[in-house]
Amino acid sequence: MSSRTAEGRAASVGPTSAAALRRLGLLLVATGLVGLATSAELAIEKFRLLENPLYVPPCSLGEVVDCGSIMRSAQAEAILGIPNPFIGLAGFGALLTTGLMLAGGAAPARWFWLLLQAGVTFAVVFVHWLVVQGLYRIGALCPFCMAMWAATIPAFWYVTLHNLGGFAGRSSPLGTLVNGLRRNHGIVLTAWLLTIVALVAERFWAPWDSVLV
Repeated sequence: MSSRTAEGRAASVGPTSAAALRRLGLLLVATGLVGLATSAELAIEKFRLLENPLYVPPCSLGEVVDCGSIMRSAQAEAILGIPNPFIGLAGFGALLTTGLMLAGGAAPARWFWLLLQAGVTFAVVFVHWLVVQGLYRIGALCPFCMAMWAATIPAFWYVTLHNLGGFAGRSSPLGTLVNGLRRNHGIVLTAWLLTIVALVAERFWAPWDSVLV
């Protein structure tokens, strides 16, 4: 086997290969579109609520699924008084743009990846704070908010795995951990999302149980 062939094979399976970057780009496009669409819908509903305090959003279906109570809460404007949907429009718009760049074959510099990592890390921490607030403080769910949760977590997970790719293959505890996470990326993500689903079910099981009965 020639050295050029070996190098080509190594590049094809490497964490920064062109194919891997395109796959990551497509995932960011998908999550960015979901987040952007749901942020836009919530922004529209927020404007309607500001115009008419008695307005009932169509996603307010009862005591448990109640977007209105969430949008009226202090947590809905937790960062400098800016409504969360507007932050989502900016954040998911940037994520979509990044995805399109990667899917188109761009290979950003290291500083860009660090900036992207900082952005998705902030987003996933903020999302989990909102999960806790929705479940245990406000006591209501918003379907559009949950769609944004479901978009943010995979984006964070796969950007992080990409940035940890430099440690893969190293004979160190961190390298072993990264290799394990990369091999079981789907299992970890599924367990993560199912944990949130379980928390939601546990928190609101009694109201749904009474409805079903």
